[in-house]
Amino acid sequence: MLTSLRLISLFSLVTTLLSSFAGPLSVHAHTIPLNSTAHSTGKDASIITPEASTFIAPAPRFVVYTDQWIPGTDEPPTVAQLKGFNVLILSFLLLSGPADKALEFTELDAATRASIISAYHAAGISIMVSAFGSTDAPTSEGADPTATANTIAAFVKQYGLDGVDVDYEDFNAINSGTGSAETWLITFTKALRAQLPSGQYIITHAPVAPWFTTSTSLYPHGAYRAVNTGAGSSIDWYNLQFYNQGSDYTTCTTLLTASNSDFPHSSVFEIASQNSIALNKLVIGKPASSGDASSGYMSASTLAGCLKQAKSSGWNGGAMFWEYPDASASWIASVRTSSWPV
Repeated sequence: MLTSLRLISLFSLVTTLLSSFAGPLSVHAHTIPLNSTAHSTGKDASIITPEASTFIAPAPRFVVYTDQWIPGTDEPPTVAQLKGFNVLILSFLLLSGPADKALEFTELDAATRASIISAYHAAGISIMVSAFGSTDAPTSEGADPTATANTIAAFVKQYGLDGVDVDYEDFNAINSGTGSAETWLITFTKALRAQLPSGQYIITHAPVAPWFTTSTSLYPHGAYRAVNTGAGSSIDWYNLQFYNQGSDYTTCTTLLTASNSDFPHSSVFEIASQNSIALNKLVIGKPASSGDASSGYMSASTLAGCLKQAKSSGWNGGAMFWEYPDASASWIASVRTSSWPV
């Protein structure tokens, strides 16, 4: 089974295990249901009160997710800690409600949130929330795509965020071959864009790269090729997960121009040419350390060379990393050194 962004059980109290657990951690033992009328701040979710104007980071985007509990703070990274990145994504907003860093953000008072957002925007950084992750399987669980989109959009507006990243990982639905996942995603994305207008809010998707393969035997209904055809105009860019796919995407060649035969035509330039997607919409996703994914890690120097090669061929999408603090300011400076130096 293809896995990607990971989330420890939200219903386990893990603070006593921090010294021994190496994966992404959830400091919270509760979530607030997405369909609830009240979030943890006590606000009525039906009353939308944006706390700041939004900011859409231009290409190239250098994206970092934050999900891991950081001792000593419940706030997002500071502007200084994010130097070199221009998009931060809080993980995760689940069907059951906000969790981990998304929940921590809601528990800050309104003035603190507004101050953080203002500082980010002044530094040219967008702040978003990631929906679903590996915890949720919205299609398989029978979530209504339009109602779910409306609730997520309301959350984005209420907390003054710049947009939402759709980290859909319902592998059973995608692998079923019925087209249920593709249909759900297209309906959901269009409904989300109806609530979060283009040019005012960001909508990104974070599919695993193999979902763009041209292999109809693997995905007879097209997987993300179909999603792009049906709703691509509503998606600002793709945070492509080029990791947790075995030995694929571990060289500049298989990452950029010629993917392995397991998932044909799913490298960056092949995805662009096979699907008529602008190169600036394809953001290369990688783990920031070998411990952040089961495979696909590249050293900063190797990845820097790949980005340089891609840029020389006209690509300017940017790079995404799972996750902070392994993806630090010094890490991204090294990755960008040969393409867009910090």
